[in-house]
Amino acid sequence: MSILKDKNILLGITAGIAAYKSANLVRLFIKAGANIKVVMTPASKDFITPLTLSTLSKNPVYSSFVDEEDLPADRHGDNPVWNNHVDLGLWADYFVIAPATANTMAKMANGVCDNILLATYLSAKCPVYFAPAMDLDMYKHESTKASFEKLASYGNQLIPAGTGELASGLVGEGRMAEPEDIVSFIENDILDQLPLKGKRVLITAGPTYEALDPVRFIGNHSSGKMGFEIAKAASSLGAEVILVTGPTHQKIAHNFVTVTPVVSAEEMYNEVHRHFKSVDIAILSAAVADYRPKNVADQKIKKKDATFTIELEKTKDILKSLGDIKTHQFLVGFALETNNELEHAKGKLESKNLDLIVLNSLQDKGAGFGVSTNKVTFITSANVIIENELKSKAEVAKDLMQLILKQTHA
Repeated sequence: MSILKDKNILLGITAGIAAYKSANLVRLFIKAGANIKVVMTPASKDFITPLTLSTLSKNPVYSSFVDEEDLPADRHGDNPVWNNHVDLGLWADYFVIAPATANTMAKMANGVCDNILLATYLSAKCPVYFAPAMDLDMYKHESTKASFEKLASYGNQLIPAGTGELASGLVGEGRMAEPEDIVSFIENDILDQLPLKGKRVLITAGPTYEALDPVRFIGNHSSGKMGFEIAKAASSLGAEVILVTGPTHQKIAHNFVTVTPVVSAEEMYNEVHRHFKSVDIAILSAAVADYRPKNVADQKIKKKDATFTIELEKTKDILKSLGDIKTHQFLVGFALETNNELEHAKGKLESKNLDLIVLNSLQDKGAGFGVSTNKVTFITSANVIIENELKSKAEVAKDLMQLILKQTHA
């Protein structure tokens, strides 16, 4: 999955022959999982139709401040629909202008605002990328170079033009970067700025199942959702994530996440220890069984007696075993408590040598197993207690990762 998944990308198209490539650029953004809206200069419609772009983006295309197309010709001007450039600029996570002509770049550089694309550019609060497209002499002109420098000084990011045959027949610089290269450039630029780029994060999720016989097990009601949301949050910050998960129906597809399924506490222990030395952060959110059957039957146990006794033995304490050997790792544990919650969580934080513990209580409505929300309290090793209101598990995961960033100064 691309880092662009679920991002809002506003694509600006200006009046250059390279606009024909914009259809493929929209398609590639959609393929990456992004949400796309398109804003055009009026003249760009001579090179590619709004119908093509709206069909591909599955959104209306904006090329003027008002929509009059739905009105009869003799009633243009009667209650036209206003296209709010401010809303467009605020909607976008990224604004990509491709192609960016010399004319539009000069206007951007000097604050000229004579169409909806330029008005949206001046309203945007997000990162702006621009991919120049023009003929060789225009590209080399001093005024164009001045536009590049001025736009860069405003914080805009230039996607360099390629070299090749141009519309005039000349061969040289000025050819808009290919759509695949534009997407790759943006993805890499975003990744370079993410705080956990180059970091490895180990996460455990879900329950463990402890076999009683070939068909029965001892387990719990953990869905694994919390751990999977943490994996999404960590990977969105650029981390390479190793997700060790017990049996669950949760799914994740991300280029930065490697999922390793396990069943028992013993399997989870072994897999976690296989990776721990090489990670920077370990977050153990799995609901690991504390006990397992001491003797596992080879055949299905038959129903015979009115009562049945199972002898249990302790499983290995994964969290404590990591706390005992950690060196540079930032170690996070979870505590699900039903009474004396804060006292028990603090005890676990200290006894297992953790840097942070996440406390959630089954006493809180909407928290715990099998729901999409959680109400947690963060407790740091410096005894800082941060209570949170009921939130979605996705929001809790983001809050957790932000706190870890502050604690580790990543």
